[in-house]
Amino acid sequence: MSEQNAPDVTLSAGKGFLPGLALDAVVFGFHEGQLKILLLTYESGTCALPGGFIRDREDLNQAARRMLFERTGLDEIYLEQFYTFGDLARFDPNPLRGIMVSKGFTPPDDHWLLQRFVTVGYYALVDFTKTVPKTDGLADSCSWFDFTDMPALMLDHRVIVGKALETLRTNLDHKLIGSNLLEETFTMADLQRLYETILGKSLNRSSFQRSMLGSGMLERIDKKYGGGAHKAPYVYRFLTKE
Repeated sequence: MSEQNAPDVTLSAGKGFLPGLALDAVVFGFHEGQLKILLLTYESGTCALPGGFIRDREDLNQAARRMLFERTGLDEIYLEQFYTFGDLARFDPNPLRGIMVSKGFTPPDDHWLLQRFVTVGYYALVDFTKTVPKTDGLADSCSWFDFTDMPALMLDHRVIVGKALETLRTNLDHKLIGSNLLEETFTMADLQRLYETILGKSLNRSSFQRSMLGSGMLERIDKKYGGGAHKAPYVYRFLTKE
């Protein structure tokens, strides 16, 4: 939710938005071997995933792209819907009630934002250096955090992050995820660093290279000259899938 498009928290009916359905996005940011996550922070010290609601006459994926554009400033973004979270145990109105009170509004118990929501999870991949994070109408800030030093998150958002990371790792060898995070051309070392960052472990150089060359995803372009020619690594690019 951007401030200009955020639902009016003083309204109890949630007019203009689908009832009981929300979306939450795990936005992974990668750059030069660093993996970060985009989070909203609140005056109370609470942190949460960027999220939003679906307008009455809006496609679900369209709503997700709108919300991510509002949070990151990027409109060309890799976005994947990965899971729907609807356990009754995830329902707890108290964190959001506290946030609204901190903004000077005491909501009635039947306020639409305090009702139970099923949320559709998305993950997105961006180069965090190319984003301009912007908060919504309730959070105090929207910023990047090191993935390995993530703060406590509200409700079941840590579970959502875990499921997103699991799905991302599973999809690494099946989708051109790297094409959204690397330059158009890159070295095998660049690609291996990306994989190691996302997987959270070191990979054998020779085995990784054999696997990538046998995957059918890469096209070898030329050597990247910078020193002695015998030391120049090959440069690759991703083959576009039909």
